[in-house]
Amino acid sequence: MISPEILDKYDMTIGIECHVQLATISKLFSGADNDANNKAPNDATSPIDFGLPGMLPVLNHQAIVLAAKAGKALNAEIAHVSRFDRKHYFYPDLPKGYQISQMYQPIILGGLVEAPMLDGSTVAVRIHHAHIEEDAGKLTHYSDFSLVDLNRAGTPLIEIVSEPDIHSAAGAKAYATELHRLMTFAGVTYGDLYHGNMRFDVNISVALKGATELGTRAEVKNLNSFRSVEKAAEYEFTRQIERIEKGEKIVQETRGWDDASGKTSSQRSKEDAQDYRYMPDADIPPVVLSDEDIAAMQADMPKLPAFYREKWSTIGLDPSVINALLNEVKYADTVILAQEKSDDIAKVIAHWFASAVGQDDEQSAVISSEFFPERFIELAEMFKKNEVSSTAAKQVFNELLTANKDPRVIAEEKNLLQVSEESAIQAFVDAVLDDPVNAQSVADIQAGQEKAIGFLVGQVMKQSAGKANPGLAQQLIRKRLEQ
Repeated sequence: MISPEILDKYDMTIGIECHVQLATISKLFSGADNDANNKAPNDATSPIDFGLPGMLPVLNHQAIVLAAKAGKALNAEIAHVSRFDRKHYFYPDLPKGYQISQMYQPIILGGLVEAPMLDGSTVAVRIHHAHIEEDAGKLTHYSDFSLVDLNRAGTPLIEIVSEPDIHSAAGAKAYATELHRLMTFAGVTYGDLYHGNMRFDVNISVALKGATELGTRAEVKNLNSFRSVEKAAEYEFTRQIERIEKGEKIVQETRGWDDASGKTSSQRSKEDAQDYRYMPDADIPPVVLSDEDIAAMQADMPKLPAFYREKWSTIGLDPSVINALLNEVKYADTVILAQEKSDDIAKVIAHWFASAVGQDDEQSAVISSEFFPERFIELAEMFKKNEVSSTAAKQVFNELLTANKDPRVIAEEKNLLQVSEESAIQAFVDAVLDDPVNAQSVADIQAGQEKAIGFLVGQVMKQSAGKANPGLAQQLIRKRLEQ
């Protein structure tokens, strides 16, 4: 275990490459289905993706549109001319023997992502570029053989390459999280981390504080959760310092991450660009875009996280609540819609969502595909009118997440509607105060012991089977005792 004093001698530097699966119907150069989920192996495929003789790729126009939207979300410039190249290497999941990518003239140039941290600070990360490329297939390894599934071969991706501007594991997590929000809110990707819609390659190096050159980097590949990005960075920082302190050299290599052990392991030495023998792809003409083309592609840009943060600045939401809402566009849009009713209604719904779905990618609740924002607003209005208690409202809310029902129907079925009629609650209050069992509590209140009133309110709630409005019950108890 390295001491904090030794850790403090070094700086961590992180750059992240993120592969984003584009939300197109078909693949990048063929008409094959772009959704491989729940498909049989090698079912969502095409001879074009295999590179069979006589097959020619045809560029998917929608991939260019989504790349333009991604560039807008990244505060980046879109290239007027971009080109495709062949990246040559042999692997069983790459039947063509090369991957089509954009090495020399990518479509997205520069950019900036400002990722908020929970402490109120911001991590500003420059984007070097982002390019379009196709994915390879998938290998599944067994004890003495491997199987190949080419469903993902030809899947359209953009690879977003950051500058090495991140200097903490928490900052890496914040950047990855914000990048996911930007890409999903912009409609560039579905963002399903479990199924690999976004994958992060984290490049980490260590150097003594004040050093003018960066250390040798290791690349941790294919991380598919924000937590893994953070934990892998923490582990690599410590691992590299341990080696340096022992006088060992850090090797430039690709490493894998194991969630179970919380450790990285060496996979292979890191190749350089010349190892792939890049060359222009003669089958795909250059992508030429005018200013008018780019403007048209970006004209119907959806609202991005910054819009929501600005709208919510008037209702005083905690950063943790905002992060939870930004897990899903539909949560955020529901709160925006509720603000049209009132800030109070919006704030109640915001806290319900934050409590139910959490902040992190591992904590999201299961939400019904049929999602009706107006039902959450109706429930909040019922709560504000004291028709349901705070506890009952949360119970109804949790059922609304998965049930296609009206909130009032749910409350009625579960017998959760609260009694707020004064005459009805007065009867419960009278019964409690007239019961000799409660005489001591009545005497305690009359003697100035205020805590006893809580006991009596509890007795009223018991008498009413939990339906009485507790605030009104307390008022009526005080009024009766003052007589």
